[in-house]
Amino acid sequence: MSNQAVEVEILGRVTRVNCPAGQEESLIKAAKRLDDNLQEMAGKTKITNEVQLLTFVALNFCHELESRDSVKQEQQSELTERMELLSASLSDALSKVKPGQQ
Repeated sequence: MSNQAVEVEILGRVTRVNCPAGQEESLIKAAKRLDDNLQEMAGKTKITNEVQLLTFVALNFCHELESRDSVKQEQQSELTERMELLSASLSDALSKVKPGQQ
């Protein structure tokens, strides 16, 4: 699959970024989200140093991802537990059925 060059604007600067064909819209949305978060952080904190601003926004994104991963892991564990209980229940019910009964 070939790469496509896409122009995105972050902090008022246009940057050309290569991405896999078909992923252009996703990249544009991601860049918009990043820019929105940078602008919001700049307005809230009055940070003018771009490296600091990028660092804080990146840290916020990573924290958000960690939180989502934690929730997903918890949900996966609960689902696995429910499936094991259901399987045990079914096995128990089937063990009580005599051969030839339906």
